Amino acid sequence: MERLDFGRVFEGAERTVGFYLPDTFNMLPFISALEPLRIANRLSKQRLYQWRTISDDGGEVVSSSGMRQLVDRSLADAGDYSLLVVSGPFYPEKFDNPAVLDWLCKLAEKGTVLAGLETGCHLLAEAGLLDGLHCTTHWENFNQFRETWPDHRVSMDVFEVDQRRLTCSGGAASMDMMLYVIEQHHGHELAASVADSMIHPHIRHGSEPQRMDIKSRTGVTHPDLIECIELIEANIEQPLTPAELADLVGISKRQLERLFRRYLNTTPARYYLGLRLETARRMLEKSSMKIIDVAIACGFKSAGHFSSRYYSSFGVTPRESRKAQ
Repeated sequence: MERLDFGRVFEGAERTVGFYLPDTFNMLPFISALEPLRIANRLSKQRLYQWRTISDDGGEVVSSSGMRQLVDRSLADAGDYSLLVVSGPFYPEKFDNPAVLDWLCKLAEKGTVLAGLETGCHLLAEAGLLDGLHCTTHWENFNQFRETWPDHRVSMDVFEVDQRRLTCSGGAASMDMMLYVIEQHHGHELAASVADSMIHPHIRHGSEPQRMDIKSRTGVTHPDLIECIELIEANIEQPLTPAELADLVGISKRQLERLFRRYLNTTPARYYLGLRLETARRMLEKSSMKIIDVAIACGFKSAGHFSSRYYSSFGVTPRESRKAQ
């Protein structure tokens, strides 16, 4: 993987960073990316960075939480930046603004380094700016991204840096990505001081996983059961049978059943089905994928079977679940 030569790409004493904000952008990743720059200026007692916010028409935008954000510029007078950070909308597949995609392509042609925050990765992909490159997105959007761009090299890492593209999974990962940028510009000591000021005791490397480990998420401590859950989470579209799970973990099917009953008070099949249905619900809530495509992506062979299982679990049909959003 080719890495950015930050000394060459970001020339000059002061770096100018642009933040593109569409309606329904998520506030947390935006603030997590912006604040490290402000703190770097304060701690260094220099104006190392300046920044501008950009919207389609220069008017205010409304975040996914309903908070309103004033911006500095429109696309028409956006200007040039060393780094342009692209926030994505809450429903990236509904984004329909060719002018933005064309603008991003023109910036890429100029050599601007482009970064995607959370679903901003989807906008970069839609513009054809991630072809052949490593990238990442929020784990809740991972399946949707992979279904939409099956040839892209998307990971579940905290952030990715490949050539002149940075992508991060969102949330607090935006902070880690910008601390990486600061470190490349001004060294580890300043980046560490910024992290310390933000009460961020551990700067994560890009290759670290996004999610909490299974032990922290589930309370499970038995290593065989943890391995089994890892296999389940990695095989949603083509589910494994309990016998296959047991064989891969290296235990008997009876022992597998006992572990699930003891630690999770359920069976492997019920646990697996519940996880597939939860994945389907997230995909219905966060995408406009066809219901049959969601069903297939979550290991169901027919829309009818999927709808029946979904209704039994959540009390609404997949279509009703989507209409409620």
